[in-house]
Amino acid sequence: MKTTRREFLHQTALAIAMPAIIPARALGRDGTVAPSNRIALGAIGIGPRGRLVLDAFLKQPDAQFVTVCDVQAANRRTAKMMVDRKNGNQDCGATADMLEVLGRDDIDAVLIATGDRWHAVATMFAAKAGKDVYSEKPCAMTIAECADLDDTVRRYNRVFQAGTQRRNVANFRYAVDLARSGRLGKIHTVHASIYHLEERLDWLPAEPEPDPQVCDWDRWLGPAPWRPYNGEYVRGLWRCHADFEARGRLLDWGAHTVDLCQWASGMDGSTPVEFEHDAGTIHARYANGLKLVLRLGGFSNEGQWHDLGTCPVRFEGDDGWVEVGDAAKILAEPASLLDGYRADGMAGTDPTAHVRDFLNCVKSRDTTASNSVATRSSHIACHAAALSWRLGRKLAFDPASELFVGDAEANRMRRRARRAPWHA
Repeated sequence: MKTTRREFLHQTALAIAMPAIIPARALGRDGTVAPSNRIALGAIGIGPRGRLVLDAFLKQPDAQFVTVCDVQAANRRTAKMMVDRKNGNQDCGATADMLEVLGRDDIDAVLIATGDRWHAVATMFAAKAGKDVYSEKPCAMTIAECADLDDTVRRYNRVFQAGTQRRNVANFRYAVDLARSGRLGKIHTVHASIYHLEERLDWLPAEPEPDPQVCDWDRWLGPAPWRPYNGEYVRGLWRCHADFEARGRLLDWGAHTVDLCQWASGMDGSTPVEFEHDAGTIHARYANGLKLVLRLGGFSNEGQWHDLGTCPVRFEGDDGWVEVGDAAKILAEPASLLDGYRADGMAGTDPTAHVRDFLNCVKSRDTTASNSVATRSSHIACHAAALSWRLGRKLAFDPASELFVGDAEANRMRRRARRAPWHA
């Protein structure tokens, strides 16, 4: 059918006069966030812990995951379904190649929740690729790697959040505030709970490697030394093996609890100067005389903690003490120290507020609660403590140079080689 010039002009005028219908979602109405205000993310390492943190991200209206990455196909499928359900489409990508994620220009930040051996290397690759990073802990396998991570994050001016989420949980924050505000008097001793120390150097029996499309064993190992495949490793039983888990399991809880002790005592950016292991307890001392005690605890009142849940910490001053744990509980002496405290019921294991802090800082470029500087010093303190246990002797440490004083063997253990080609 032919359209006359008069009809064409009439139809064009109607089209110009009639406003376009734009979905409320695109404008950020109806409780949604406009696309221009969303943070595009990728997830790297999405096993059980990774999916728990991913779920916390997916609950944030301004976080949009565009791809997920894991060397195990089953993990990729599960995480993709989580993201697609949130996004209401099937657009989320899935890959086994971390570098594919980091090479995407449309990604602002990444969640890294691999095993310990990958955290620092993946973080440094991400920082160099211009991505902000939320990394699960322990964030580094050695003292030197802690320094490398912090230096790289700051060199590339990236926002970094270690997954030490208790810095954003109310009862822990209140306890730290009591210590830092002076209401406990001068702080003389801080206590951090730790696991039983254990380190395995053996290999599990070799088994046939799976198809790399099902589980890419070479990428699973990543920067760790090569060893033959065994399915127990990829099912989560890599823990305690020295090649895969940070020194002696100490950082499993110590990355949280020593971190809180450092924060409470104003020692972010520094470390103790002396470490000594004695029958499962590690005693450390700062240059100002403050004592740090790393002792067993958290299960069945082990280590004589109060029943406040896992990962307890205790801060003691001249005028009182406070103890706190994961069960959203807090105790103090005198009890009046808790006047005004309002529990919010958030467990210490809940990353929700910590994720929110990270996203806020990605937008504002402010410093996160668990930034790379604080993480560097608290992780180094943990590694130094673990080495005093591993070597069975008292160690002196210089926080400025991050070297042990007069102990060549301990200094050699400050770093270890990374398997090629994973040199960040």
